[in-house]
Amino acid sequence: MNRAVALALALAASSAATAQDKAQSIAAQVCAACHAPDGNSVAPSNPKLAGQFPDYLQKQLRDFKTQDGKKPLRESAIMNGMVANLSDDDMKGLAAFYAGQAQKPAAASDKELAAVGQKLWRGGDAAHAIPACEGCHGPAGAGIPAQFPRLSGQFADYVATQLTAFREGKRTNDRNGVMRGVAAHMNDGQIKAVAEYAAGLRP
Repeated sequence: MNRAVALALALAASSAATAQDKAQSIAAQVCAACHAPDGNSVAPSNPKLAGQFPDYLQKQLRDFKTQDGKKPLRESAIMNGMVANLSDDDMKGLAAFYAGQAQKPAAASDKELAAVGQKLWRGGDAAHAIPACEGCHGPAGAGIPAQFPRLSGQFADYVATQLTAFREGKRTNDRNGVMRGVAAHMNDGQIKAVAEYAAGLRP
C-alpha cells in the first residue's frame, strides 16, 4: 500500500469517527430527553429508535425538516424544531447511531386485545379491505429495509397514534399513500389491537 492510499484511508477513518462522535453528542444533548441516550424511550408516546433501519430513520428526520421554504412532509410541534438545524450528515449520523443500538422491546399488556391484533396482523380483514400487516412488516414485525419500518417491540400507544394519524390524514409522509390507504379502513378497536400485538412481537 503506498503512502497516498494509506493517508486517504486514515483521513476517511478519522472523518467517520468524527461524524460518529458528533452524532452521539447530538443524541445525548438533544434527543435523549425524549428518546433516552440509546434510543430506548421510556415514554409510550415517544417511539423507540434503537434498532430501527437507518434509512427509515433518516427519511423521518428529513421529512420533519422544512425544505426550500416549504412546510415539512411530516409535521410535529416538537420534532420540526428539533431537526431545524441538523444537516444531512447529522441526520445520517443520527440514523446510523440509533440503528446500531439494541432495542429494549416493549410488551403487550392485554392478551385478549393482542389476540385480535394477531388475526389482523397475519390475515387482515378481507371484508373491510384491510391487508395483513405481515405482508409489509413481516411475520415478526422485523420490517423490510428501505421500504417498511420495524414495528416489533414498539410502544402500542405510539403505533396506535401513528395509525390514527394516517387514517385521519394528519400524517402524510408514507410512500405512495400506502399506510393512509390501509388505515382508512381500520376502526379504533382494530388499530389498538394491531398496535398491542406489535408491541409483543420479537424478530
